[in-house]
Amino acid sequence: MLIYDDLYKWDGWGGMFKLGSGRCRLRIFDLKKKGGKSPVPLKPFIIIVTDIPFAKRAPNQMTIKSCASHIATKVVREFKINPTRMVWIEYYPEDPDNYKLKYKNREFFEEVEFTWHGDYALQPGWKPLNPAMEKLVKSLLEENNKKSGT
Repeated sequence: MLIYDDLYKWDGWGGMFKLGSGRCRLRIFDLKKKGGKSPVPLKPFIIIVTDIPFAKRAPNQMTIKSCASHIATKVVREFKINPTRMVWIEYYPEDPDNYKLKYKNREFFEEVEFTWHGDYALQPGWKPLNPAMEKLVKSLLEENNKKSGT
């Protein structure tokens, strides 16, 4: 079940210059609330972050990849999520307008694993999403798009 779907803003660490600040699309799914009799997975929280296209971003805004640890730390604290019970996914949709020249022009997902020190995310590591998880994530996104009419 989708528990959050909106633009998410984070403050950076640059004081009045707002260095490291930004916005992204954040979606949080809680598979415990999906219903049915299927067992609850060990990591029931699926968190999907997506960059805002460059043409719609503020001039000094950072990308999700460059601030992954900072964003994950804020999300875990704000939504009171146990970081050992979540899967953090960066989603890059197909980009026909080519706003993100540095990314491939095809849809892809990356799982980000962090080393956690208390509720601080450190040392992010990226890897391709495994096929079973990618199938689940795509079905969650499609189901969400049908409900929202997008």
